[in-house]
Amino acid sequence: MSDQQGDLSFGAEIPFVAHLGFVLEQFDGGESAIRYQPKPEHLNSFSVTHGGAIMTLLDVTMAVAARSVEKGMGVVTIEMKTSFMQPAPGDGTALTGKGRLIYRTATLAFTEATLFDARGRACAHATGTFKYVRRLPTGPASTQALQVTPGATSSANSVVPTD
Repeated sequence: MSDQQGDLSFGAEIPFVAHLGFVLEQFDGGESAIRYQPKPEHLNSFSVTHGGAIMTLLDVTMAVAARSVEKGMGVVTIEMKTSFMQPAPGDGTALTGKGRLIYRTATLAFTEATLFDARGRACAHATGTFKYVRRLPTGPASTQALQVTPGATSSANSVVPTD
């Protein structure tokens, strides 16, 4: 998938990231940067960027930093802690998430990211742990349909995968 500018690729199709309009600016050597311009529907009742959008940006920024040293692998979030330091403007100016891989093992990545406003002020900071996983095919061809067994009484035997 290419970003809106065609400059860099996240390496995976991520519909929610596309919906929010994240633009990947850096993806190399344990570092990442993602630009985000909040839209009016991404604001809270105080007309600043919603915390959920901020946490998503920080989560993706950390995941990209983790993947930047192992681009063929995917990562899944194991845990994330976020601190909100000041409101992130919702005035149409761009925000930037900058991430860094702090340490990694064969299976885990320990990361951090900071969200900056257009004036360079830190608005939020997060730390996170990610598990490296092999990318698997997704979509209808890679899943098995589930069939409910008639008359089953236990949830353990009520669903049977079909081929």
